[in-house]
Amino acid sequence: MTEIIQKKLNDSPAARWTALVLLAGAMFFGYIFMDILSPLQGLLATSKGWTPDAYGCYAGSETFLNVFVFFLIFAGIILDKMGVRFTAILSGAVMVCGGLVNWYAVSNAFEGSAVQTFMDNFMNLPLKWWNITPFYDGMPASAKLSAIGFMLFGCGVEMAGITVSRGIVKWFKGKEMALAMGVEMAIARIGVAVVVLGSPLLANKIQPVSVSRPVLAAVILLCVGLICFITYAFMDRKLENQMGESGEEKDDPFKISDLGRIFSSKVFWIVALLCVLYYSAIFPFQKYAINMLQCNLKYTAEQAGLVFFVFPLGAAAITPLLGNFLDRKGKGATMLMLGAVLMICCHLTFAFVLPATQSPLIAYAAIILLGISFSLVPAALWPSVPKLVDGRVLGSAYAVIFWIQNIGLYLFPIIIGRVLSATNPGVTDPLSYNYTAPMLIFAGLGGIALVLGLCLKAIDRKHHYGLELPNIEK
Repeated sequence: MTEIIQKKLNDSPAARWTALVLLAGAMFFGYIFMDILSPLQGLLATSKGWTPDAYGCYAGSETFLNVFVFFLIFAGIILDKMGVRFTAILSGAVMVCGGLVNWYAVSNAFEGSAVQTFMDNFMNLPLKWWNITPFYDGMPASAKLSAIGFMLFGCGVEMAGITVSRGIVKWFKGKEMALAMGVEMAIARIGVAVVVLGSPLLANKIQPVSVSRPVLAAVILLCVGLICFITYAFMDRKLENQMGESGEEKDDPFKISDLGRIFSSKVFWIVALLCVLYYSAIFPFQKYAINMLQCNLKYTAEQAGLVFFVFPLGAAAITPLLGNFLDRKGKGATMLMLGAVLMICCHLTFAFVLPATQSPLIAYAAIILLGISFSLVPAALWPSVPKLVDGRVLGSAYAVIFWIQNIGLYLFPIIIGRVLSATNPGVTDPLSYNYTAPMLIFAGLGGIALVLGLCLKAIDRKHHYGLELPNIEK
């Protein structure tokens, strides 16, 4: 009797890498929008009246609903219940809606409108420690509405993040999974490189000067990202039909009680805390990096963008190489520790060395170190999660990690904004801030991450989770 072995769609390298490009492309456009206003902090201050507090509240608002309304937890349940296709398209649509609100808030149409009057009287809470919202009395109306749009966008982009991670596991499990995750993050990070150069050019080099122009361009790209998700859905449906009853999403049905298995895992919590520490020292830093370089180097936004440009490009170049190494050689926990050490060195350089020397070479060197550190994290961290939790609750596991990560991404932009205001009393020139204290905060996060990395390696050595083993199954 002749045995027929039917190949699935993900057994084809061309098919699975095409699926990856579609997923990564959507995230690429999401990353562009996420940081579209980051290089324009000075322009927002002069044209829209955004103080460091207002900008910090806007930057942190992206994760507000994910953290305090537990949207990410619900997103993980939706992902495990409804599958990758449905959740990907939903997340793309939500990102577009949030982007449109954000664009309107910084457009000329908002100025003098009834919406502006409403926002002037909206959520005028004291700027006190107990005010956990991204709104306060005296915050510009445009910043308030931008924060609302950014909240909505944040729900979509974080939902997309866990969906893409789950999709990559679905297509690459037992294959080049770390490399695939590294390539996805590399493509997404090129979006940051596009932003730091393109956003100031679109805003300043075309007359009249306009903050809303680059935001509108980013919204159009979000629409392209939604198209990428829709195209991916057709491929995913074909793969699932081939999997039949053995398909990943047709395994044992997900139950809410399964979340208890995630929350009771000590090693899972260490990985989740590592994630929040790493990303809290990276993404909030990106929100302030251009202005920090302007203040220390006396550069324009365009010149500072050219310096910071090496961070996302360097990370994009190195991440796939590290992913390939992890697939074949392992050493995931060790790489996490190395990433923490590099992060500490980078932020300490920005705190003490760069202000004293005002040397562009020092700035380039520190940013390259940060890029390497940032490359180590996703290449080592995300492929480790499937080794720690059952595939049935993998979407929820990623959601819990992203939720914990979002707590840091919400708090630290606001903390940095308030620290920046407190340590620069009376400074009204947005190009004259002293960034020593914020950089020390970021370095401290790296120090705690290093300690947790040591704990993770010790636990893995004791319980043999396989975090130091290769991902490719022989």
